[in-house]
Amino acid sequence: MLLRCTTRLLKLMGSRAGVLDDPEPGGDDWYANVFITERRKCLLLVHADTLFPVLDTDIHVAQLDDVGLYVTTLIVDALSSEGLSGTVLGPTDPSRVQVAKTASRSVLGHMNEITFEAQHLIAHSGGLQRADLDSVNRQLRRGLHARGGEYVVPLELAAARPA
Repeated sequence: MLLRCTTRLLKLMGSRAGVLDDPEPGGDDWYANVFITERRKCLLLVHADTLFPVLDTDIHVAQLDDVGLYVTTLIVDALSSEGLSGTVLGPTDPSRVQVAKTASRSVLGHMNEITFEAQHLIAHSGGLQRADLDSVNRQLRRGLHARGGEYVVPLELAAARPA
C-alpha cells in the first residue's frame, strides 16, 4: 500500500515518515492530509481511484508512530462499516505501507472539497464534541464528485470493484 502524504502531514510525522519512496502514481494509492478543526487535528485519507474518503478526528502525533497500522486499521474499519471487503481498494498489510509525496493535483483538489464538506458537516452537527463521526463519514462517501466529465459517488465506485 502506498500512502501519499501532503507536505503538512509529512512535517507533522517528522522522522516517523522514514525514507520517502518515489514510485509511479497508481489508482490504488491512498492520499493523506491533516487539517485543523476547532483546534484539533483531523486526518483525511482518500483512495486515488474511487475518491473513497476516511476521516478521523482529534488525532495525536503519537498515533503516527506506526502509521501503517494506524491508516490500515482506519481503512479496513471504514470499508467494513460500508459492507465492503477490507481489501477491495487494494492490499492493507500494515507492515507493507510505503510513504511518499503526493503525485496528483486532481486528487488533492478533491481532498480540498472533501475537507470543506467535512468541516461543514461537523459544524452543522454542533462541533466536534457533538458530531457523529460515522455519520459524517457516511455522508462524505455518498457525495457527488465531478471526475472525467461525469459525476461519481465514491461508495458506488468502491462497491463496483471486484473483491
